[in-house]
Amino acid sequence: DYGLFMAIKEARGGGSWDGWPEALVRRDPAALEETRKSLDTSIKRFAFYQFAFFRQWNALRDHARQKGVRIVGDIPIFVANDSADVWSHPELFCLDADLKPSGVAGVPPDYFSATGQMWGNPLYRWEAHKSSGYKWWLERLRASLELVDILRIDHFRGFVNYWEIPAGNATAEIGRWRPGPGANFFRSVTANLGADLPIIAEDLGLITPDVTSLRDQFGLAGMKVLQFGFSGPDNLFLPHSYPQNCIVYTGTHDNDTSRGWYGSAPEKEKDFARRYLEIDGSDIAWDMIRTAWKSTAVFAFAPMQDFMNLGSEARFNYPSRVGGNWEWRMTETAMSGELQG
Repeated sequence: DYGLFMAIKEARGGGSWDGWPEALVRRDPAALEETRKSLDTSIKRFAFYQFAFFRQWNALRDHARQKGVRIVGDIPIFVANDSADVWSHPELFCLDADLKPSGVAGVPPDYFSATGQMWGNPLYRWEAHKSSGYKWWLERLRASLELVDILRIDHFRGFVNYWEIPAGNATAEIGRWRPGPGANFFRSVTANLGADLPIIAEDLGLITPDVTSLRDQFGLAGMKVLQFGFSGPDNLFLPHSYPQNCIVYTGTHDNDTSRGWYGSAPEKEKDFARRYLEIDGSDIAWDMIRTAWKSTAVFAFAPMQDFMNLGSEARFNYPSRVGGNWEWRMTETAMSGELQG
């Protein structure tokens, strides 16, 4: 499906599949067979790209294992509309009669964005997934766990309920909460993939007790972000509140670097951080790293930008902003001898 999808996309100048000729949009068998023949060389080339990638990735992963290094991967709960997944399995997604999304994914206003986050992904027909025994999802999880050792599922709360935004809306402010598959989904996952799932549940944002309950029912580790903690002593992102079964980050890919955060944070937060961490603020990135590493969390992570003590110029991503993200790169010579040790 992926090779055929990419070959058609390339031949048609990169346009989204929902703008292809109707016979290809609807996956007419005769049209697909004719296209497989006419684009045979391109399809094989995309298959070779995949072969080359998996050969290189498996070599890297084997090397990591030999060094005692585990790799954490990331799987977003939703997929892009312009993808082989949606084109190949439209029955699994909330599409209208014209195969356009009837509603799209996002989150309502939160601490990342005053207008919410408009992701634009098509939503799942969860009843269709349930009737198949979640076959598509099980294949997706199996494939991901062949690539990595631990899997972080982005937007875990979407399995409990998710924010449906009417198609065509410009922002995520207007929408409604819809029920997800909940425990039924994870019972199927554990029955097929094993009870001891190497999964991190991204449980940030607006989290309700039913989300926490689902996470804990299946023993999944949640996330803590140290940068979010310094509003006051009762904040659950402060290390003294952590359960052991959680993952602490100084900041994630969606946050500023620790230096950048400290430079722009309100003075009240900076003052509390200095008093809580018993520091003067002159080495905030490494003070945050040390605090995360000393916590009771089962794992602690920090981005390379914090290890390298970089400011906002090295920030990875601005949630809900289109363009200008994921451009920072670490040079081959950037790691000092001390960091290598």
